[in-house]
Amino acid sequence: MATKKKPTKARKTARTSGAWPVAGEERWELRLYVAGQTPRCVEAFSHLRRICDEHLEGRYSIEVIDLLKNPTLAAGDQIIAIPTLVRKLPRPMKKIIGDLSNTERVLVGLNLKARAS
Repeated sequence: MATKKKPTKARKTARTSGAWPVAGEERWELRLYVAGQTPRCVEAFSHLRRICDEHLEGRYSIEVIDLLKNPTLAAGDQIIAIPTLVRKLPRPMKKIIGDLSNTERVLVGLNLKARAS
């Protein structure tokens, strides 16, 4: 006697910092360059996660690069200060330096909001 197998559910592939977008939606790839777990770097990551969760829900990934562990990676994106956020996708590449506490400035810098006149 044959037994029926339950259909398996498709698993959703997700990144650590946000799920991949649905087909047709724009994907945001962000890199945050830090130097260890300094208060300023931890604060920058916290602000970035909050902004992404509010404005890019399910359409972003964040790669955190610790320059204390991999200092040579700073040259690829020409990092001169930390913390620095680099928007890899969508193009063109954008950079924002600082702790990302000014939400308005970050949204404008990422082209998520038009600059106020």
